[in-house]
Amino acid sequence: MSVTTVPLRPVSKQGLWLIWIGVIALLGAAAAFAYHMTPRIGFEVVKEGTGNSPTKADVVLVKYEGKLDDGTVFDANEQAPMQVAQVVPGFSEALTRMKKGGEYKITIPPQLGYGDREAGPIPANSTLNFTVTLLDFRSEAEVRAMQQQMQQQQQMMQQQQMMQGAPGGAGPAGPPPGAPPQP
Repeated sequence: MSVTTVPLRPVSKQGLWLIWIGVIALLGAAAAFAYHMTPRIGFEVVKEGTGNSPTKADVVLVKYEGKLDDGTVFDANEQAPMQVAQVVPGFSEALTRMKKGGEYKITIPPQLGYGDREAGPIPANSTLNFTVTLLDFRSEAEVRAMQQQMQQQQQMMQQQQMMQGAPGGAGPAGPPPGAPPQP
């Protein structure tokens, strides 16, 4: 068997540039397609807040009302603490874009909410509509320190109550010295 070789002509510099421009255009089109096909939240600023935005590691205090597309309120709270990283992805993304004191309207598509599973009063494949006010936020370390401080205060109060004894009683140690024995 014989092999016949065919000489290839080298690509000119202009031709090489055209090939690279074509590759870049193809990659750009693919990226644009992926961007438009990726589900995103709707995020509207009703009232601008101030300062920094929380991170996924923070704990936020929010006032919110959640509705379905038909207007049914599925949840509401005046002061709800929540860890940003432990809520549905769309809500977490929205929280990291908020500022303290701001009010926002958020629309979360099913893919960034509960998806194809039912969650309490929320049917599967539901779009979630929220009105949210970011009241405050703290780092997880600050929240832990506050919890430890509260626990220490509770322990001190319990110790003080034990030292004072029950109202009208003689305290945990029994009757005062010199009192007649109880029958």
